[in-house]
Amino acid sequence: MAVPDQAGLDRRGWIKISATGLAATASSGGGLVAAQETSEPVAKVAKLSDPVPTRPLGRSGIQVSMLNLGTFRNPGSDRILRFSYANGVRYFDTADTYGSEPVIGRWLKEDPAARKQIFLVTKEHPKTPEQFIAKLDERLAALQTDYVDLYLIHGIGSTYGSDYKSLDWPKSKEWKAAFEKIKRSGKARLVGFSCHDQKRAEYLQAAATGGFVDAIMVQYTPWLDRNAPLNKALDACHKAGIGLVSMKQVSGFGDKVLKDVPRHVPYLKAKNLTAYQGLLHAIWSDERISSTCVSMVNTDQIRENTAAIRSFEPMKLTDIHYLRDAVLACNRSLCADCTGQCSFAGGTRAKLGDLTRLMTYHDHYGYRSEARRLFQELDSESRDWADADLAAAEAACPNKLKFSSLLARAADCLG
Repeated sequence: MAVPDQAGLDRRGWIKISATGLAATASSGGGLVAAQETSEPVAKVAKLSDPVPTRPLGRSGIQVSMLNLGTFRNPGSDRILRFSYANGVRYFDTADTYGSEPVIGRWLKEDPAARKQIFLVTKEHPKTPEQFIAKLDERLAALQTDYVDLYLIHGIGSTYGSDYKSLDWPKSKEWKAAFEKIKRSGKARLVGFSCHDQKRAEYLQAAATGGFVDAIMVQYTPWLDRNAPLNKALDACHKAGIGLVSMKQVSGFGDKVLKDVPRHVPYLKAKNLTAYQGLLHAIWSDERISSTCVSMVNTDQIRENTAAIRSFEPMKLTDIHYLRDAVLACNRSLCADCTGQCSFAGGTRAKLGDLTRLMTYHDHYGYRSEARRLFQELDSESRDWADADLAAAEAACPNKLKFSSLLARAADCLG
């Protein structure tokens, strides 16, 4: 795929930049290719501040950074925001519960020019269309801006009602009217939802049928089976012109991934990429995905990931399979493929996939209070895995999560 190179957006459009300005490599130091001295004309070398490559976000046609910054309670958020921007990231993701909206608001107030260059996303937890409309004003006040580029229902799924009435939202007349009213107001350019629920394939299919959702942020893995319900749902959304943003695709990996995976994947050795850079390349190789949300919590991660996008070339399927096999051998703690098949196989109503996701938040991210809060929001059946056949659950898990060890500490850590 030829990746379009664009600068940041303002409310009237995007300014094109030279396609030659993005030559870069993911070297061990995360630096860019230096122009060699020669008598021949030399293509311009990209500066770190040049915008990273972009893709159009669905039918909107708006060009967005293929790498975007997730800002959930990052330590040193102010520095991380500015450093990401200085390294070419022009897409920033926040929400009502992230604690980062005030920091973003202060940054944009101090640097009004930056607001015109970035794609800004926030999210809210509404129960009704009317509440979704009203809550947008609170988000704008926190962000100290008069509009956002994308406004999302946050984590649509079972938390919006155990009977999953929210499965009908993406195709209901009431929610369509609310989305249209928000966009007419000019307070949000695009409207959609985020989802990591086990029924996310059904939510995506509903959105494709409804036809009014602009964009979806979805839990994703780069090696989905062709016939998997989620893969078919992604196809339906892509065909319908819904912009797709991936999330949680590099969650739940420990230090073993960094150490062991590159030794077993020829593509990584040939390109001099880390395991995480390889994962990002695999995700971007799916042309349906417009952007990838990554929580980058330090400057090294920002350097590494922006180097990865500047050096990106689509991976062959065989290389992705090598990467998949090496990664799955490292005992991940979050299954991005989860559709609840583990719980079904284990004969339990406990949400084993959600429980391991919360342990990932607790152990890998250090978001301990948030993990406990989300655990307490689950009903008692969803939290109680005492009756589960964990061996059967492990056999059914596409990522072969070791539930017996992962859940051993859950009650003490999350309860």
